[in-house]
Amino acid sequence: MRKLLVCLVALLLHGAVVTAAELRGTGDLGIVIERAAGSVQIVETTHRVALGRVEGLGDLSHASAVFSRDGRYAYVFGRDGGLTKVDLLERRIANRVVQAGNSIGGAISDDGSLVAVANYEPGGVKVFDAETLTPVADIPSVTLADGKRAKVVGLEDSGHRRFAFSLYEAGQTWLADLADPAHPKVERFENVGKLPYDALVTPDGRFYIAGLFGEDGLALIDLWHPEKGATHILEGYDKGEEPLPVYKMPHLEGWAEAGDLLFLPAIGRHELLVVERRDWQEVGRIPVHGQPVFAEARPDGRQVWVNFAHPDNDVVQVIDVPTLRVVDTLRPGKAVLHLEFTPRGEQVWISARDSDEVVVYDTETRTVMTRINAAKPSGIFFTARANRIGL
Repeated sequence: MRKLLVCLVALLLHGAVVTAAELRGTGDLGIVIERAAGSVQIVETTHRVALGRVEGLGDLSHASAVFSRDGRYAYVFGRDGGLTKVDLLERRIANRVVQAGNSIGGAISDDGSLVAVANYEPGGVKVFDAETLTPVADIPSVTLADGKRAKVVGLEDSGHRRFAFSLYEAGQTWLADLADPAHPKVERFENVGKLPYDALVTPDGRFYIAGLFGEDGLALIDLWHPEKGATHILEGYDKGEEPLPVYKMPHLEGWAEAGDLLFLPAIGRHELLVVERRDWQEVGRIPVHGQPVFAEARPDGRQVWVNFAHPDNDVVQVIDVPTLRVVDTLRPGKAVLHLEFTPRGEQVWISARDSDEVVVYDTETRTVMTRINAAKPSGIFFTARANRIGL
C-alpha cells in the first residue's frame, strides 16, 4: 500500500509539471515586452494567442531578449541593468540578477553557454553563465577624460564564443574572445569613426557593421579577417544635403538583408538606402513616409516592412524588393515600436504601444489576422532567433 501511495504521489506531481509545461514545444513561442509594466507576455504564433504574463522584470523601457539553444528560456536585458532568465514553458522567472546601473542589450554565445550584457553604467561588458547566471567575466571599457567609462553599444555574438561591441564615446570596436571566460582576449579596433551608436552582424556571421552618428557612413569589420582592421563604407551618402532632426536612432539589428541587397535607414532622411552586399556600394534609394527606425525583411526576401520615428510612428510601409517600390501603407495603431516575422514569414507581429495592442498581419494579403491586448508593448522576440547568427 505504501509503494502504491508513493507511485500515486509521483504521478500526481509529474502531472502537475506536465500541466505547467502543457507538453508544448518551443518553436512557435515568443515574448512581447510590456515596457511600462515591467512584464512580458508569452505568445504562441500558430494560434496567434497570448499564453500568459510574467511580471517583475524591472525597467523594460529599452529591453531586448535572446534565447537559449532549445528555445525554452528567454534572457531579457532591462534598462536598469537587470538580466532576467524567463522559463517560457512554466511561465515564470527562472533567475534574475541586477548586474549594472544602466544596460542597453546583450547577446548569447553560439554554443548557448554564455550571456553577455552591454552596459552604459558602468561602461563595459559583463558575461554570465547561461545556466546559473553566475558572473564569469568582466570587461571594462576605456576611461574617458571625465573619469567615466565609455558606454558600450552594438554588442553582438560573432561566433566561436566571441562577442563584438563598440564604445560610443571612444570611437572604438572591440572583439572579445571568451574561449576561456576566466581570461578574455580582447582585440581593439581604434578610430573606427565618431560615436558608433549601434551595430549588426550579417546573417552569415562574417561582417560586423557599426553605425556612426557623428558622420555619414558606417564602419565595417570582416570577422573572417579581423587583421584587416576597420574600413568605412557608404561615406558621404548625405553629402550636400541638410539633415532633418533625428527623433529616434535607427536600429541596426533591424536592417534588412534580402538576397544581395541591404536596406538601411538613412539617418536624418525619409529614405532607405539600398546597398549591394558584394561591394558595399549604394545602388538606390527608396523614399518612405518618415524617418525609418526598423527595416525588416520577410524571411523569403520578397518584402521589406518599415516603421518610423515620431511623429510618423502610426504607419508601417511595405516595400516590394524586386521593384524597390512602396506597395502598401498600413496603420496598425498608435506608436508602432517594433515588428517581428514568424520564422517562415507568413505573419508579421507589430507592437502599437499607445494602442495597447499587438497587431498580427498576413504578409501576403496584408490584412489583420488578430489583435492581442498588451500593456504598452514594445519589443517582440520569437524563439526562432535562437538559431540565427548575430542575435
